[in-house]
Amino acid sequence: MKDKQTIELGPRGVAAADVVAVARRAVPVALGTAARQAMQRSAALIDGFVAADTPVYGVTTGFGSLANTAIPAARTAELQVALVRSHAAGMGEPVEPEVVRAMLLLRARSLAMGFSGARPEIVELQLALLNAGITPVVREHGSLGASGDLAPLSHCALALIGEGEVWGPEGALVPTAVALRQAGLAPVTLRAKEGLALINGTDGILGMLCLALHDLGELARLADLTAAMTVEGLLGTDRAFAADLQALRPQVGQAASARNLTRLLAGSAIVASHRVGDSRVQDAYSLRCTPQVHGAALDTMAHARTIAERELQAAIDNPMILPDGRVESCGNFHGAPVGFVCDFLAIAASELTAIAERRTDRMLDVARSHGLPPFLSTDAGVNSGMMIAHYTQVAMALENQRLAVPASTQSMPTSAMQEDHVSNGWAAARKLRRSVANLRRVLAVEMVCAAAAIDLRGPLHPAAGTGAALRVLREHVAGPGPDRWLSPDLCRAELLLAEGSVLAAVEAAVGPLESAS
Repeated sequence: MKDKQTIELGPRGVAAADVVAVARRAVPVALGTAARQAMQRSAALIDGFVAADTPVYGVTTGFGSLANTAIPAARTAELQVALVRSHAAGMGEPVEPEVVRAMLLLRARSLAMGFSGARPEIVELQLALLNAGITPVVREHGSLGASGDLAPLSHCALALIGEGEVWGPEGALVPTAVALRQAGLAPVTLRAKEGLALINGTDGILGMLCLALHDLGELARLADLTAAMTVEGLLGTDRAFAADLQALRPQVGQAASARNLTRLLAGSAIVASHRVGDSRVQDAYSLRCTPQVHGAALDTMAHARTIAERELQAAIDNPMILPDGRVESCGNFHGAPVGFVCDFLAIAASELTAIAERRTDRMLDVARSHGLPPFLSTDAGVNSGMMIAHYTQVAMALENQRLAVPASTQSMPTSAMQEDHVSNGWAAARKLRRSVANLRRVLAVEMVCAAAAIDLRGPLHPAAGTGAALRVLREHVAGPGPDRWLSPDLCRAELLLAEGSVLAAVEAAVGPLESAS
């Protein structure tokens, strides 16, 4: 996909790559002809229900426990505006703009499928906000993941009627009315069902899941890289990663991770230096079991990706407006499918973090590092080396263990017991984002330490793959030496992993590494 190639919304959903492209790279989006026609047909059905005074949930009735309260036709539009205003009740810190952009796209995607009764004008304004770089301010707390992400999506909907606040194209916080006027856009006047359609979705959870899967796909490959660097730094062996050994346990992810490790360590003079005459018969678990742990994470990611791909093709709303004219209440807004896998991914991220921390710890302990100086300092005592870098790494590993506790098993009833079981999927997705960020930082610490260990094994040379990573790192972070202010080094390493330069250099040297299938 070219960076500025327009994504067209049709009646069949979008791909996960589209979500990332719009959320992070501002790829433009347009409403396709087929989707426009489907929306027009659905909106016409709503007009008919209002004209006939037909009882339809959220169209001619109230919401939640007020579902039995009839709303006269003359007040159905007022009902939708009141819904958006009252439900825009979020609190806490603003949600990251990339998450809000993903939400906007995914809600537009669902409406464009033509099962919600919304007019094309609604989606066109959502897409205009995205294309103009206008991002509604959404507060972190407010969603229970059923009925969808109500409060977050209501803040997005508020912007469509010209109310609330947004970040403008330059990142400044401004009143929505000002931002719309400056962009040459006009707010919409909501009609029956449209306010409800704008807020009754799991788009925030799904958007965060798509972004996390993208990041984890890269971090899983980087975890294999940092593990390979540690194997070299600790004079470990690659024999445990042999294909015939891995085939004895036919787990797909495990085999992929083992192949990555084998490729990354191919031709390593450090590994070859102790193949003969080494008294050790096997490496510690944190080295030897790397494919088993990393592979389990890859398989978890593959499962989560399957769920996300299905959800990206799903129409999420309540009630649903079916082509034959039926209006049916359903539970498609419940976030359990996406909430579960967000929690599962947090478990996987925690384990990738945990085993990376254990590998790092071995390099710093003179009793277990096979000849490396204490804490990788050549002047230990006066100098502390990487001692406190490990403390920082442990702090994040411990936080990821806390974040691995499932949120989707927690529920409290709301709306006077009408909505008596919620998914808590938004909370699961929020903590997943934090867990992914921690994982990247933990791998950055392991890379810095492993690079120092490899330097200290000189004049022996690392493999082509690990050597490529080392060269990129050394352009920004110095090798072993006297103690210095360490935080900037660790932050630079984190940035190198985030921007992709390390992975790009490694894959240029050894070919593409494998990730979740």
